Amino acid sequence: MKKFALLALLGLGFVSPVMAAQDEGDVIGRIKLVGDVCVQGKPCSVKVPVAAAAAPVPGGAPRSGEQVYTAVCAGCHGAGVMGAPKMGSSDWAPRLGQGKPTLYQHALNGIRSMPARGGCAACSDDEIKSAVDYMAK
Repeated sequence: MKKFALLALLGLGFVSPVMAAQDEGDVIGRIKLVGDVCVQGKPCSVKVPVAAAAAPVPGGAPRSGEQVYTAVCAGCHGAGVMGAPKMGSSDWAPRLGQGKPTLYQHALNGIRSMPARGGCAACSDDEIKSAVDYMAK
């Protein structure tokens, strides 16, 4: 009986570290990170798509009206949120009757529920005007 108990204890001594290693590997697999954080200017293993209408590069060419519309204006003007004139609809007819300078002024300074520049602080006056022209055509 003593031999059996001794063999059992020895057997557990060999199996226990193997099982612990497997358990540790399982735990590490369950708690591993699910994503990566990429910091500008440092190497990153994840390929991050660049938005077509990202903020303009200083000294670079201004964004087109379509790019600004897609990045900034489409959220409201695509669906007519809170009375915003929908892109390509007859909603623009009475507004066009006021003249482009008035439309530009409203876009730059805001009107009713629309914030100044549609909320795009990084957009230049010319980019905002191009977006208005794009929507109103």
